[in-house]
Parts: sequence; C-alpha cells; structure tokens
Amino acid sequence: MQQSQLAIILLAHGSRDPLWRRPIEAVAARIQTDQPRLLVRCAYLELCAPDLAGAVAELATLGATQITIASLFLGAGRHVREDLPRMVQDLAHNFGHLQLRLQPPIGEDARMTALMADIASQSIAS
Repeated sequence: MQQSQLAIILLAHGSRDPLWRRPIEAVAARIQTDQPRLLVRCAYLELCAPDLAGAVAELATLGATQITIASLFLGAGRHVREDLPRMVQDLAHNFGHLQLRLQPPIGEDARMTALMADIASQSIAS
C-alpha cells in the first residue's frame, strides 16, 4: 500500500506588491524547516501567482495525496465564506484522487486572537 504524501497550501488574498508576500513565504519556510517531508506551497486568491488551482495541480504532480488548505485570512468575508468553499469543491471534483481539506480562517482561531492581542498590547505593558 502506498503511503500518503501530505501537503499544505498557505492561501492568502494576494497583492501586486511582492513585499506583501514575504510573511506568507516566511510561514511556508518555517513549516518546511520544521516538517521537511511535508510539501508546502503558497497560493493567492487574486493579484499574484500561483492561484489555488495552480498550487493544487503542482502538488498533485509532485505526488501529493492529501492537501490541507490553510486559510490565512483574519476575517471571514465573502471570499472566505462563499468563494473559497466553492473553489475547493470544484478542485475536489477536478482532482478526484486527492483529499482536500479546507481549514477555517486563521483569524477565527483563539490562539491567533490571543497572539494578536499580546503583540498589540506589548508596547503598553513596557
């Protein structure tokens, strides 16, 4: 039996400014360092490449069998609530051999809320 090849896509909104992508790419690099066997890619909803479909296709070519899509959005606006689940559903249909899992937006995680509060109030406590 073939072992599953796990992968993760860090999905963010996107920007024309290449400097905007640096934090997302830094997260990808950190994950790759911590978990070298995990395939890691960044993808963007708009304004820069690769898009989600391109990242899924690349990971499929590399042998991924299970892909987690980490939604790096602080809020759940229309893109996250409506567009993204539809996109993932379409990709699951088009790549029937892959298991795709969409995580809730990172901003809805209590750990992220606590971290942002700590960082925001850090200068006040000093």
